[in-house]
Amino acid sequence: MLRTHTCGELRSEHIQTEVTICGWVDSARDHGGAVFLDLRDRYGKTQVVASPESGQDLVQEASRLRSEDVVRVTGKVAARPAGTENPKLSTGQIEVRISRLEILNKCKTPPFTPGLADLPGEDLRLRHRYLDLRRPQMQQTMILRSKIIKTMRDYFAENQFIDVETPVLGRSTPEGARDYLVPSRVFPGRFFALPQSPQLYKQILMVAGFDRYVQVARCFRDEDLRADRQPEFTQLDLEMSFVDAEDVMGIVDGLVARLAKELLDLDVPLPLPRMTYDEAMERYGHDAPDLRFGMELVDCTALAGQSDFRVFRETVESGGRVRGLNAKSAAAQFSRKRIDELTDFVKQDFGAKGLAWFRVENDGKLWSPIAKNFSDDWLAQLAQQMGAEPGDLLFFVADSWGVTCKALNGLRKRLGSELKLYQPGAMHFSWVVEFPMFDWDADEQRWAAMHHPFTSPRPQDAALLDTDPARARAQAYDLVINGSEAGGGTIRIHDSQLQQRVFDLLGIDADTARDRFGFLLEALQYGAPPHGGIALGIDRVVMLFGGLDSIRDCIAFPKTQRATDLMTEAPGEVDRRQLEELGLRILPVTERP
Repeated sequence: MLRTHTCGELRSEHIQTEVTICGWVDSARDHGGAVFLDLRDRYGKTQVVASPESGQDLVQEASRLRSEDVVRVTGKVAARPAGTENPKLSTGQIEVRISRLEILNKCKTPPFTPGLADLPGEDLRLRHRYLDLRRPQMQQTMILRSKIIKTMRDYFAENQFIDVETPVLGRSTPEGARDYLVPSRVFPGRFFALPQSPQLYKQILMVAGFDRYVQVARCFRDEDLRADRQPEFTQLDLEMSFVDAEDVMGIVDGLVARLAKELLDLDVPLPLPRMTYDEAMERYGHDAPDLRFGMELVDCTALAGQSDFRVFRETVESGGRVRGLNAKSAAAQFSRKRIDELTDFVKQDFGAKGLAWFRVENDGKLWSPIAKNFSDDWLAQLAQQMGAEPGDLLFFVADSWGVTCKALNGLRKRLGSELKLYQPGAMHFSWVVEFPMFDWDADEQRWAAMHHPFTSPRPQDAALLDTDPARARAQAYDLVINGSEAGGGTIRIHDSQLQQRVFDLLGIDADTARDRFGFLLEALQYGAPPHGGIALGIDRVVMLFGGLDSIRDCIAFPKTQRATDLMTEAPGEVDRRQLEELGLRILPVTERP
């Protein structure tokens, strides 16, 4: 080894010990003949000193060092002079007096310095990701990710799960997001697809008798990106046989409690709270509600229909909803300008037609520019329904059910953050259950699977598949952490006839089903057990446990929102000979459909 200790290891008990440490120069300071260097590696920082006692040549060599040079230092550990200790560093009581300095590699002037708090734009950091990953925060996030995955693997091994790898090259089964396709050289004109998830394979494993499967799986989806989505991602994938939804959620409950305790020193009461999809949408306007704070939505449709205010009345008459929320004690914090900003927010981001509001005065009465459109009695009823108290600020959206959900959920989340209604490090874990089986696709005029086409309906709702699919509820469950979906799972269909009934509703006829999923449908006829599972997004779990704003900050080499790798400049062009071997030809953009 080139070193005897790391840069985060030395303490007072090492004083008078000769050591060798290696690392990057984090900072350099010349104090009148003595050069002080902070040497950094992923374990921490150590101050090293080249003083006149070390020799003038060594002092001059140390003075020429710059940020991010890689060096090897040998010397004795000494106590820092009284008054110069650094309590912010774990090594802050000591320093290393240099007797030998070896420059392992010089660094040309970097485009940014990893040790500084003032960071450049994300594009520059992604272009030079090797520098960005030197930042202590990034390294701590990668360590957190490693600990989370190890804890997951340990937990499932203790619970008799078998870790099985499933193929990366598989069959394209178009359903949901677009596949990434891989052309076959051996079979010209045919393609593999990278897996969007191991869904079909893990169901096959249940048919094969592996009743508890788990995998840290790489998945790929060719879809539009955002801050918490990547084209390639990692999920904790598991499947269990002879279980119901409570069994699957119960095993994940135990995992959540283990992660929270070991990584955050947080005791999480079990079982985690459950809420139905219908309840979540009614109370919070979203199927992954942030439960770190209250501010529930209130449906005022019936009362609004009795008012003379044209916007409210016409919305109700057309089948829409009038719903609101109460920002407690917030009236004094929101000027008319800030309220106008919130109005623009719900209009531009969520398609709402507007945002009505009332301020609750000291006498308990409601005031607003639109208050003249309502009788005193009506306003009093509204105040009672909203639980209004002096100093509160009431907001309302009158629109379709979907728009009121999106707009008020967005407004609620923004107000929760701006009003600091929860502690920054707070964590809340819950389940949302009993999702609808289907969504109606208005463009294609057909039903689409809410989760995926292999989801089983609740036994009591199976008859609704033939009579009223919109009312059918699935044996589906999502894990929600701080208002983000951290994972989703379902009990699967294990009967081939029921599977075809669902395919029929989705517009997948028998021939198409055999072509896309024939191997699964056949397997279900060979003694398939009842089974179900879940997939947890590891990237998203790390983001939430680490308190990060972007999923890119917890992936070592992420893609941009345009699905490009700025460091390697992927995707890139390939040699014409490679295309010829695959039987492919690149069409000019003008010739493409």
